[in-house]
Amino acid sequence: MPNAKVLESKKTVVDALSEKIQNATSAVFVDYKGITVAQDTELRNQFRAAGVEYAVVKNTLTRFALKDAGLEAMSDLLNGTTSLATSTADPIVPIRMIHDMSEKMAKDEKFIVKGAFLEGKVLSDAEIAEIAQLQNKDALYSKVLGTMLAPITGLAVCLNQVVEQMGGAAAPAEAEAPAAE
Repeated sequence: MPNAKVLESKKTVVDALSEKIQNATSAVFVDYKGITVAQDTELRNQFRAAGVEYAVVKNTLTRFALKDAGLEAMSDLLNGTTSLATSTADPIVPIRMIHDMSEKMAKDEKFIVKGAFLEGKVLSDAEIAEIAQLQNKDALYSKVLGTMLAPITGLAVCLNQVVEQMGGAAAPAEAEAPAAE
């Protein structure tokens, strides 16, 4: 029978992992076997800069956490070496970063994407590849804003050209100076 202290520490780990999964807008599970320490360090630095949490996880404890989070369908993915990248901000970033790294190492069969979820929905391999091609949230916001501002900018340019064709803007009439007495 396992020690009560050990069980309590494992329960704490499961609770923390479950909370992380529930609060994440997206997460990616990866088989990291075969990557070098230098590659892992580079990846972790990129994740830190992008605000993505990345950690190696224990499969058994992660199964319990997925069950608590309502994502039991992903439990079948947890075999072999497993790491988890999660994001609470931009949901596209971890998926894109992991997918890109996986593509770079595809020929060596290292760093393989096991599965992912986005806002509680388990993604297929095709959906992961499609989402990885999207731009980040800020770039998408700026595109939408640019699209909204385009008609207004066009109108301003057009009105300015009309004014110039008519001889420019008329200067305001100078106030008549009072007659000197």
